[in-house]
Amino acid sequence: MAIEPILDINTINLSNVVMTEETVGKLNPQTGDMRQLNYVAWVSEDNQTGVGIKEVKDDEFWVAGHIPGRPIYPGVLMIESAAQMSSILYHRNAESNHFMGFTRCDKCSFRGQVVPGNILAVVSVIRKFQRRRFVCDTQGYVDGNFIFEAQITGMMM
Repeated sequence: MAIEPILDINTINLSNVVMTEETVGKLNPQTGDMRQLNYVAWVSEDNQTGVGIKEVKDDEFWVAGHIPGRPIYPGVLMIESAAQMSSILYHRNAESNHFMGFTRCDKCSFRGQVVPGNILAVVSVIRKFQRRRFVCDTQGYVDGNFIFEAQITGMMM
């Protein structure tokens, strides 16, 4: 089945930085190994859609064990990247400092792999928005190629 892209990822300058890692850290509390976004490359004028960047490096905590001799960025961390990008969109719309926890992942599928040296572009779009809860559709791309999709739900905690 063909994937309907949220946006044409090839129209986005992925090296552009609209939110630095420091700014990302002010909105999302994850630090160290659990920060799964390096920066945000693009956000729509209405703050409904955004593209976050994860630079996958060869010295990350999972490389030695997933999979030995053939490191593959774990799907669960791809989903975490998507949840972090979705949380950024929530905060840009709610202007809230509340912690938004990841509560649900639906419609998830993987069609490719991500390896050290890749740059994962994570696209997120808000589908439902309430003060205490949001739902985003997300997709991941490497070099313009579709890697994964998932629907992420977050809730104020």
